[in-house]
Amino acid sequence: MGTDLQRTTVPPEIHAAWAARHGIAAADRLAGAENLADALRDATIPPNTTDTYAKGWSVWERFCTTQNFPLTEGSRGALVAFVAWALDRGRQTPGPGGTLGYAPSSVQSHLTATVVELRRRGHPVSKDAHSEARATIKRLATQLAKQGERRGRGQAPAADLDNLHRIAESCDTTPTGRRDLALVLTGFHFASRASEVAGLLLADIAVHARGMKVAVVSGKTERSIRTVKIPYNNDEPAICAVRAWQAWTEVYGTSDLKRPAFPRIDRWENIGGPMAPDSVTAAVARIAQRSGVPLRWTGHSLRSGLATESRRNGKDALVIAEQGGWAKNSKAMMGYMRRADEWDDNAAAGLRRVQN
Repeated sequence: MGTDLQRTTVPPEIHAAWAARHGIAAADRLAGAENLADALRDATIPPNTTDTYAKGWSVWERFCTTQNFPLTEGSRGALVAFVAWALDRGRQTPGPGGTLGYAPSSVQSHLTATVVELRRRGHPVSKDAHSEARATIKRLATQLAKQGERRGRGQAPAADLDNLHRIAESCDTTPTGRRDLALVLTGFHFASRASEVAGLLLADIAVHARGMKVAVVSGKTERSIRTVKIPYNNDEPAICAVRAWQAWTEVYGTSDLKRPAFPRIDRWENIGGPMAPDSVTAAVARIAQRSGVPLRWTGHSLRSGLATESRRNGKDALVIAEQGGWAKNSKAMMGYMRRADEWDDNAAAGLRRVQN
């Protein structure tokens, strides 16, 4: 057999069938094409998705090892036992509150990663088995809530205009200060995920007469590029993303368009390479804390904040969806928008006696 076949995951019986129909040489070429397909798939999956799947699969491996389950069987019972174990004692080190159980949202993520990886490795997992495991997570999470146990950080607080002004006031004119302000304001105005900010290059941001255009590589599992327009904010120039970007590039430069838009900067103001998504999240939290923002922002605060503040300013849901790259009926976006409506558009708001 050719060397391409030796590196492929094509089962021998499939290769034998190809060889019977087309000859050994053609079968080897087909096996090589399978290698290429695998490589292209792996190269185009976003790194954060790959990391999430790898973490989930490692939790499944620990479950199978400690509970003496076969690694390659995603049966209904095995998956249900897996999520019950993960909620009860799946962590290797205690989490918040000293619990060894994962938060329900984390268990859901680990379950999805396990099912995807089992199927990728050629081990079938039925939709019914997957659905039963998901339903088990919900039922057990409800029990935990009834027992007074809360896990996970909950929703990230949404960035808001008042606190953006705080950040603008606290960011100085050093390279770090200018980068920090440009990162937060740019990310906020296109409802960014941390991974999207981390992936931006100088070539992706272009200033125009009325603002700037940002080419955003987005998508959790399938990548696509959307172009977002961010106008000048002449009413509140202190939180204008375009002006902040121009101030940052004055010190950073724009000669090499392949450089990251928001690089790492050390304590001595030395500019380095690109930031990882986790670094962006940490930076947003650090910038907010330094500026006196009372709630702990995360990278996702910028994304939810744009939807919340746009809704508060009377923007239409379709306009918000286009800016943030949400589907027009996105449940996540609607949830963010309801934050803006929850006090004014509220059944308990403004109640008064009615004269009969």
